[in-house]
Amino acid sequence: MSLYIKQIEELILLQRIDDEIVHLQQVIEDAPQKVATKEHQLQLQKDQEKELLDKIDVLREQEKKLTKEIDEDNAKIKKSKNKLMMVENSREYHAMMREMDNLEKTNRMREEEKMALEEDLESQNSILSSIQSTAQGLEEELQEMRQNLEVQLEQAKSRLKELKDERSQATKDIPKPILSRYEFIRSRLNNPVIVGVEEGVCSGCHISIPPQTFIELQKGEQILSCPNCQRLIFWRNHFAPEEVAAQEEAG
Repeated sequence: MSLYIKQIEELILLQRIDDEIVHLQQVIEDAPQKVATKEHQLQLQKDQEKELLDKIDVLREQEKKLTKEIDEDNAKIKKSKNKLMMVENSREYHAMMREMDNLEKTNRMREEEKMALEEDLESQNSILSSIQSTAQGLEEELQEMRQNLEVQLEQAKSRLKELKDERSQATKDIPKPILSRYEFIRSRLNNPVIVGVEEGVCSGCHISIPPQTFIELQKGEQILSCPNCQRLIFWRNHFAPEEVAAQEEAG
């Protein structure tokens, strides 16, 4: 194996390691946010639950007040009916009848209001039940998420340590000037850093490279960069098809 091919393979291996490091760092960074998002969803449900419970309490107090007023007026009506038999003149009789009519009319209005309140209470309790069910589901999801994330984070941190050791080994045999170019490109461009060239086209930016650059690339004597995107490039024909496929899949 030529030194050139060996260096290309070392760079591709380094890129593979770096890609996994970036992925794991993102996993570790995103984990608290995922928990925070679920906690926020749960808190919204609990806020809605509290708001509904307060509303239900108000409706129940109104219902209780109406029931008391209806009962009191019914007692007055009953008492008036008993007194009606003892009335001695028509004037007093008609006065009591008007009072009873007013009480009965008021009570009918209260009964209608009470029925509307009961319907509203039933509706609010139904909504409350749905919110409480959703909140319970979110609490279970949150608990499971915390447990799973704890395991995932532990695994990610462990693997990250392994990868950093692997990276140290992978960079040992890469010449410093080439490694510096790799690090410089990686710090400024999206992945991948090193890409294959086929039929004179860079697979990183999908633009044809100059003919003279392509001729130099085919010689396989030095690590070149794409003049357009500045990524490191290699000629795919220097590798077996399965090697190229593995490299691109890893990238």
